Amino acid sequence: MYILFIVLILIASVLVTLAVLAQNPKSGMAANFGASNQVMGARQTADFLEKFTWGLAISIVVLSLAATMAMPKEGIRVSNSALERSLEQRTGDLPIIPNMIDFPFDVEIPADAGAPATDQPSLP
Repeated sequence: MYILFIVLILIASVLVTLAVLAQNPKSGMAANFGASNQVMGARQTADFLEKFTWGLAISIVVLSLAATMAMPKEGIRVSNSALERSLEQRTGDLPIIPNMIDFPFDVEIPADAGAPATDQPSLP
Protein backbone atom coordinates (compact mmCIF):
# COMPACT_ATOMS: atom_id res chain seq x y z
CA MET A 1 0.00 0.00 0.00
CA TYR A 2 2.88 2.31 0.85
CA ILE A 3 4.43 1.81 -2.60
CA LEU A 4 1.07 2.59 -4.23
CA PHE A 5 0.89 5.91 -2.38
CA ILE A 6 4.44 6.79 -3.41
CA VAL A 7 3.68 6.01 -7.07
CA LEU A 8 0.50 8.11 -6.92
CA ILE A 9 2.44 11.00 -5.37
CA LEU A 10 5.01 10.82 -8.17
CA ILE A 11 2.30 10.78 -10.85
CA ALA A 12 0.49 13.72 -9.22
CA SER A 13 3.78 15.62 -9.01
CA VAL A 14 4.44 15.19 -12.72
CA LEU A 15 0.85 16.18 -13.54
CA VAL A 16 0.98 19.31 -11.38
CA THR A 17 4.23 20.31 -13.08
CA LEU A 18 2.63 19.92 -16.50
CA ALA A 19 -0.52 21.76 -15.39
CA VAL A 20 1.51 24.71 -14.11
CA LEU A 21 3.53 24.85 -17.31
CA ALA A 22 0.36 24.74 -19.44
CA GLN A 23 -1.22 27.73 -17.71
CA ASN A 24 -1.02 31.15 -19.26
CA PRO A 25 0.98 33.63 -17.22
CA LYS A 26 -1.22 36.33 -15.69
CA SER A 27 1.47 38.99 -15.46
CA GLY A 28 5.10 39.63 -16.10
CA MET A 29 7.18 39.73 -19.25
CA ALA A 30 6.00 36.31 -20.48
CA ALA A 31 2.38 37.53 -20.51
CA ASN A 32 3.24 40.03 -23.26
CA PHE A 33 4.29 37.25 -25.62
CA GLY A 34 1.25 35.02 -25.07
CA ALA A 35 -2.16 35.24 -26.69
CA SER A 36 -5.19 36.76 -25.01
CA ASN A 37 -7.16 34.67 -22.50
CA GLN A 38 -10.47 35.58 -24.11
CA VAL A 39 -9.86 33.97 -27.50
CA MET A 40 -12.06 30.93 -28.29
CA GLY A 41 -13.00 29.98 -24.74
CA ALA A 42 -9.50 30.03 -23.36
CA ARG A 43 -10.86 31.52 -20.14
CA GLN A 44 -12.69 28.28 -19.31
CA THR A 45 -9.52 26.30 -20.01
CA ALA A 46 -7.60 28.53 -17.60
CA ASP A 47 -10.24 28.00 -14.91
CA PHE A 48 -10.08 24.23 -15.41
CA LEU A 49 -6.27 24.20 -15.24
CA GLU A 50 -6.31 26.29 -12.07
CA LYS A 51 -8.84 23.99 -10.37
CA PHE A 52 -6.91 20.94 -11.61
CA THR A 53 -3.66 22.35 -10.17
CA TRP A 54 -5.29 23.03 -6.77
CA GLY A 55 -6.84 19.56 -6.77
CA LEU A 56 -3.48 17.94 -7.50
CA ALA A 57 -1.76 19.98 -4.80
CA ILE A 58 -4.36 18.93 -2.23
CA SER A 59 -4.14 15.32 -3.38
CA ILE A 60 -0.34 15.36 -2.94
CA VAL A 61 -0.76 16.55 0.66
CA VAL A 62 -3.42 13.91 1.39
CA LEU A 63 -1.41 11.16 -0.30
CA SER A 64 1.70 12.18 1.65
CA LEU A 65 -0.19 11.88 4.93
CA ALA A 66 -1.66 8.54 3.86
CA ALA A 67 1.79 7.26 2.85
CA THR A 68 3.13 8.25 6.25
CA MET A 69 0.35 6.30 7.96
CA ALA A 70 0.87 3.29 5.67
CA MET A 71 4.63 3.22 6.15
CA PRO A 72 5.81 -0.24 7.28
CA LYS A 73 6.51 -0.18 11.02
CA GLU A 74 9.42 -2.63 10.84
CA GLY A 75 11.18 -0.39 8.33
CA ILE A 76 10.78 2.57 10.68
CA ARG A 77 12.28 0.62 13.59
CA VAL A 78 15.25 -0.53 11.50
CA SER A 79 15.83 3.00 10.22
CA ASN A 80 15.64 4.52 13.71
CA SER A 81 18.02 1.97 15.20
CA ALA A 82 20.52 2.53 12.37
CA LEU A 83 20.29 6.28 12.94
CA GLU A 84 20.86 5.86 16.67
CA ARG A 85 23.92 3.65 16.04
CA SER A 86 25.30 6.20 13.61
CA LEU A 87 24.85 9.01 16.12
CA GLU A 88 26.50 6.98 18.87
CA GLN A 89 29.53 6.33 16.65
CA ARG A 90 29.88 10.00 15.77
CA THR A 91 29.65 11.25 19.34
CA GLY A 92 33.41 10.87 19.83
CA ASP A 93 34.15 12.95 16.72
CA LEU A 94 32.08 15.97 17.75
CA PRO A 95 33.73 18.97 19.41
CA ILE A 96 32.76 19.66 23.00
CA ILE A 97 30.38 22.60 23.21
CA PRO A 98 29.90 24.12 26.67
CA ASN A 99 26.42 23.90 28.09
CA MET A 100 24.81 27.22 28.95
CA ILE A 101 23.90 25.80 32.36
CA ASP A 102 27.55 24.97 33.12
CA PHE A 103 28.90 28.19 31.59
CA PRO A 104 30.02 30.71 34.25
CA PHE A 105 28.13 33.95 33.74
CA ASP A 106 30.39 36.01 36.01
CA VAL A 107 33.32 35.99 33.57
CA GLU A 108 34.89 39.42 33.25
CA ILE A 109 36.08 40.69 29.89
CA PRO A 110 39.38 42.58 30.07
CA ALA A 111 39.10 46.31 29.33
CA ASP A 112 41.50 46.20 26.39
CA ALA A 113 39.66 43.29 24.73
CA GLY A 114 37.10 45.62 23.18
CA ALA A 115 39.58 48.21 21.99
CA PRO A 116 40.47 48.12 18.30
CA ALA A 117 44.02 47.04 17.59
CA THR A 118 45.65 49.73 15.44
CA ASP A 119 49.27 50.44 14.62
CA GLN A 120 48.54 53.95 13.40
CA PRO A 121 48.03 56.89 15.71
CA SER A 122 44.50 58.23 15.90
CA LEU A 123 43.71 61.43 14.02
CA PRO A 124 42.95 64.58 16.08
